[in-house]
Amino acid sequence: MGVGAVKWGILSTADINQKVIPGMRASEKAELIAVASRDQQRAEEYAGEWEIDRAYGSYEALLDDADVEAVYISLPNTMHCDWSIRAVEAGKHVLCEKPMSRHVGEVEAAFDAADQHGRILMEAFMYRHNPQTARLRQLVDDGAIGELRLVRSCFSYSLYDADNIRLRTDVEGGSLMDVGCYCVSGSRLFAGEPEQLYGQQFVGPSGTDWVFTGTMRFPGDVLAQFDCGTALPDRDELEAIGSEGSLFVDDPWHCLEPVIELRRGDGVERIELEHVDSYRLQTENFSDAIRGQADPLLGRDDAVAQVRAVEALHRSATTGLAVNLA
Repeated sequence: MGVGAVKWGILSTADINQKVIPGMRASEKAELIAVASRDQQRAEEYAGEWEIDRAYGSYEALLDDADVEAVYISLPNTMHCDWSIRAVEAGKHVLCEKPMSRHVGEVEAAFDAADQHGRILMEAFMYRHNPQTARLRQLVDDGAIGELRLVRSCFSYSLYDADNIRLRTDVEGGSLMDVGCYCVSGSRLFAGEPEQLYGQQFVGPSGTDWVFTGTMRFPGDVLAQFDCGTALPDRDELEAIGSEGSLFVDDPWHCLEPVIELRRGDGVERIELEHVDSYRLQTENFSDAIRGQADPLLGRDDAVAQVRAVEALHRSATTGLAVNLA
């Protein structure tokens, strides 16, 4: 087991890195030393832009770097699990950008490989690491809204560039995979694992779902409903509704202005929290786990349950039938 800051590498030069890298840089527990692209010149330009010491013209070359202890995989959706497996086989710990996959078998295979090689694998739902999320879960568990009855959420934005990776069918893009997965995760955070799921979608000219709605039934007759889209205005909300009140968050996923509204019959209480970079917290939890100083917040059970729900919603939207998982 190493000591000091964990040495990180990043596979790909994806846009999400613009949020991940500052979080890494803000932590004394992580040191970003390498980046890889499929093109050496692109890798060198990117490394220069972000002041990263080592630039590799292939993903394999970065995995061959013995100094790299952990990799952040920000490749397209369909490459997540394959490169997670390759990375753990190369002896690296892996923080994999969400969603890991749309297929349960792929996620299970990735965690099997991580277990086999004694490496840590975690799906990168950064919002789960934020104190706002932890406080929300605590308030629900403590009965602040009575008995949980319904979870309502949304996440959407506008994108009409057919060449954008989020709108490409060959890498399993679409709104459910890109942003709807947050709504699924947020619903599961409060209600557990869904027993029945029903999804509907509007498929746009790109062939991906431009708008997706889902309903889920959880144990104890808790229900959830969400919508997401790549052809809607910017929206992001999460609300846990109980028998005696509700908890509403206007910024549940980015947590940039963390405020929880506790809405009850006698008025609204605003619970304000200090802003903390979720990406830094995610990096630190993972780095601490590598050093044996903490448990990974998210592991196999959460990732497999997440993809099982996403896979079922996609299947339901395709077939027009509800999917039972219980």
